[in-house]
Amino acid sequence: MKMKKALLYQLIFLISYSLSAQDVFVKAEYPAAVNAGEQFTVMWTVNAGGGEFTAPSFNGFYKLMGPQTSFSSSTQIINGKMSAQTSYSYVYYLQAVKEGKFVIAPAVFILKNKTYSSDSMHIEVAGATAQKQNVTSGGTNSSNDTEVESSGRTLFVNLSVNRREVFLGEPVVATVKIYSRVNIAGINEIKYPAFNSFLKSDIETPPLTSLRQENVNGTIYGSGVIQQFLLYPQVTGEINIDPVQISVLVQQKTRGEADPFFGDFFSSYQTVPKAAESQSVRIKVKPLPGVQPVDFSGVVGKLDLRATLNKESVNVNDAVNFKIIISGNGNLKIASAPVLKLSPDIEVYDPKITDDLKNRLNGTTGQKSFEYLLIPRHNGDFTIPPVSYSYFNIAAGRYEKLTTEEFHFSAQKVKGQNSGATVYGGVSKEDVKYLGKDIRFVKSDPGSLKKSDNILVTKQSFYSAYAFSLLAFLLILFLRREHIRRNSDVSLVKNRKAGKVAIKRLHSASICLKNEEIDQFYDEILKALWGYLSDKLNIPVSDLSRNNAIASLQEQGIEEDMIKNLAEILDACEFARFAPSSSETEAASIYEGASQFIKSVENLIG
Repeated sequence: MKMKKALLYQLIFLISYSLSAQDVFVKAEYPAAVNAGEQFTVMWTVNAGGGEFTAPSFNGFYKLMGPQTSFSSSTQIINGKMSAQTSYSYVYYLQAVKEGKFVIAPAVFILKNKTYSSDSMHIEVAGATAQKQNVTSGGTNSSNDTEVESSGRTLFVNLSVNRREVFLGEPVVATVKIYSRVNIAGINEIKYPAFNSFLKSDIETPPLTSLRQENVNGTIYGSGVIQQFLLYPQVTGEINIDPVQISVLVQQKTRGEADPFFGDFFSSYQTVPKAAESQSVRIKVKPLPGVQPVDFSGVVGKLDLRATLNKESVNVNDAVNFKIIISGNGNLKIASAPVLKLSPDIEVYDPKITDDLKNRLNGTTGQKSFEYLLIPRHNGDFTIPPVSYSYFNIAAGRYEKLTTEEFHFSAQKVKGQNSGATVYGGVSKEDVKYLGKDIRFVKSDPGSLKKSDNILVTKQSFYSAYAFSLLAFLLILFLRREHIRRNSDVSLVKNRKAGKVAIKRLHSASICLKNEEIDQFYDEILKALWGYLSDKLNIPVSDLSRNNAIASLQEQGIEEDMIKNLAEILDACEFARFAPSSSETEAASIYEGASQFIKSVENLIG
């Protein structure tokens, strides 16, 4: 018994030690908006015990009850390592008294002479009626130009943008948000607009699992963000964004009025779809001011530029990597490649482009690199001039130019290497070699000349060969035209080659049979038979069926016994595919029957 108590005390000591080692925090949970006269709860959660908790004064609210405290703890031992989690909750019940926006001061928790505080609570109290106002939410900023009109609806969706007037290429954040006063069981379908004339990127948005209370025109709604987009306008002028269409599943009560004693406890509900559509949004896109520089990259934002060269000395025809890295914030996806002005003795390949970009509410951030492969084709010292790259700075309202430093590298010629045989981008710098030994002296003495009687054009064989060549040419021309004419009729070509194609497929089936792939064997047999019937009878595969194939074979004069054998083979193959129980002997018999059928039809129809 004493041993058990000692172990228990030791376990409690370890848990308390692990709790004292972790960071202490005080977390506040509260509704962002309530109606006047409504009762609600606020709660603070502390992940440590043994300290002193002090709640703030609830100015502007009437405290009904509290605090109600609760405690929870969990301990895990994984691979010999112990981890423990504990939390103390302090719940207060309040009632809103009057309209307005109120701030509740932070709660304080003191542990071991250290003070820990929570965040302040920002709660808006709405009256029964209120004038139209912007949507507000605790802890989040409302969109600059966005008004939401609920018009007393129980469910609606809103498409908002953070700005309605931007420069060409300046990012716009579009937010799709749902507002509801009914119970939502789930989202059935969402149809987003096409965002024409914008370059669209999705912003990573947490999945919508719960709704937060918000005040919309004096009415409290449950709201949540469905998706956010980052839009970069690609044209100037007025751009209209189409509405967002959404279909949600809403829970509705199927029975009558609630029981006066049990309330809605015994009521039944059904899930019904309900559709909503947002308003369209219009954005004015202004052209970039001033004259665009020649080296303008198309980027609007804030950039940095740097370059690196991996080698300072290489051999002729070896490569060096010149890398330019553009980093910062802006529409980096459309950033164009910098232009290099190099010597014609350097061969340049198209750059390898890589990027590491993330879409955020303030735009696209990250970096984009352009890696050039440079190959010097002659020896010497080479210079990479400074590379200029311009962009439009939104904050400054002007074009800004970035420039890299100047780079140098040299190329050495390897002994025995002859680079003068090929010229790349410039004139060869190799010395001209003396080749005078190849020139012979022109002979001035004509020597002894005599007339020859052996002339080809005077012989009979010359004219015979000429006539034979002409006839051969005409014959080849006729055969060629006949071959083209016959191959121009696709159905006739398929009919003529149907037997060969079917034999190839039967050969594939025999290989499957040897490898004991019985299922594949029956598939190949069916492909051979149906393909042969389609090509031979000139019936498209989409229209081919057993009935019209048998009717066409009867029209061609095929005997009933052969048609009956074909039907039996097809039935056996179909049965074996869905209920495989045939043996190799039966499969071989089916193979022989299919082969014999194709040979017989070829002999009869031709």
